[in-house]
Amino acid sequence: MVLLVVDTQKGCFDERLYAFETVRENIRKLIAAARENGAEVVYVQHDDGPGTDLDKATENYEIYEEFSPRADERRFEKNVNSAFHPMTGLTEYLQSRGEKDVMVIGVSTDYCMDATIKSGFEKGFNLLVPAYANSTYDNPYFDKETAYKYYNEFMWGTRYAKIITFEQAVQLLRGNAVN
Repeated sequence: MVLLVVDTQKGCFDERLYAFETVRENIRKLIAAARENGAEVVYVQHDDGPGTDLDKATENYEIYEEFSPRADERRFEKNVNSAFHPMTGLTEYLQSRGEKDVMVIGVSTDYCMDATIKSGFEKGFNLLVPAYANSTYDNPYFDKETAYKYYNEFMWGTRYAKIITFEQAVQLLRGNAVN
């Protein structure tokens, strides 16, 4: 099992997110559980280009302090929504390691998380999405709580991923089977 941490960068991980404190704490705990139990933690960072809020030449591009990767943890870069887009090399990396099970956490639920989950599904990965380990902002069409609930409680679990509780996620990272 791999823990895939999507776009938890300083420029987009802040108090504006839905259920920020809960999501922050859950992501922190899931990364710790993965590390303590030998599950690989892999990071994806979004680069929107020079002069943007997610310019890789700025501090905003760096991973949020509480989730900082260790020196031996892999990072992949993208400038599109899906972490599984061919430009990242993530798919090939996971396939070369024989990984099929990917637990996906991060931001933004309705952009990069959604694209990553749907693309990962199409590439044959078994995707697991822990509750309250992803979040998003208000958008012009619905507020951040509605966006979160739409994807986590309606969209993903019906076709693309297995939605699990935070407690189930911790158990899986510890190597325990979850029904």
